[in-house]
Amino acid sequence: MAKTDGQAQQTARSDAPRAETTLGYEQARDELVEVVRRLEAGGTSLEESLALWERGEELAKVCRRWLEGARARLDAALADETDADGEGDGGGAEGAERPAEG
Repeated sequence: MAKTDGQAQQTARSDAPRAETTLGYEQARDELVEVVRRLEAGGTSLEESLALWERGEELAKVCRRWLEGARARLDAALADETDADGEGDGGGAEGAERPAEG
């Protein structure tokens, strides 16, 4: 049994760098959900639980990086849109009042 625990721990450690470079958001999220499910189900040894927890931490970091990148892209797109709107209508105040009419 100790061999299996060691293998699980080694797998979690060796997968961590790969996870950061190759997993998409959905893949990382789905694997994280599976890790959490296995931890919540119990029945794993301490070593396997630790390996799963470490893997979950790495997957959470991958997800966080994807989400932070998406947020930055949205912020940039919104900033570009605001800049374009401000230049195109000759002033922001009049454009903001137009939708309220009607």
